[in-house]
Amino acid sequence: MQKRNYQKELERIIEENERAGIRPKLLLHVCCAPCSSYCMEYLTRYFDITLLFYNPNMDTPEEYGHRAEELKRLVREAAFPVEVQLRAYEPSAFLEMAKGMEALPEGGERCFRCYELRLREAAEEASRSGFDYFTTTLSISPLKRADKINEIGERLAAEYGVKHLPSDFKKRNGYKRSVEISGEYGLYRQDYCGCAFSKAEAEKRRQR
Repeated sequence: MQKRNYQKELERIIEENERAGIRPKLLLHVCCAPCSSYCMEYLTRYFDITLLFYNPNMDTPEEYGHRAEELKRLVREAAFPVEVQLRAYEPSAFLEMAKGMEALPEGGERCFRCYELRLREAAEEASRSGFDYFTTTLSISPLKRADKINEIGERLAAEYGVKHLPSDFKKRNGYKRSVEISGEYGLYRQDYCGCAFSKAEAEKRRQR
């Protein structure tokens, strides 16, 4: 089976909407300011965007608050034309989801379930509030599998009756550009995704 090119699929959708004179409404789930930086720079040319900050995987309320404040600062200082929705910190949702998978390595089934937890919130909100599309910034990370993220997004799109926007934002030097923007604005960058499991893995890497 030929590997899908999600970036090209996204470009086709953008071209079709532009030809039709349509500027769709997009709900973009964001995990942090650095990952959202390039995504906003790119997507605001073609979509009216609302950001959804919902990340119950964060290991502490301090980490959650820090990332949320950095996101708001980036939007303000870069003058991105977006709205921001901040969800309350509810780690119980993540801990319940992770039960029985605590010993699994990073990058496996526990992570896939975490993608789904956050994407489901985005799909629900997009359906409820009349957005044309939903997607997530998660695919910009070189450590996250775009195929799984898009597979989950497409399944949720069918469930909630709202279109999922395909993405692999690391393409076209997206990840590199996110690092550049992070440097320009002095953004807080992390070496772990946010959960206690990834933090422990990051600590092991540092020790090695």
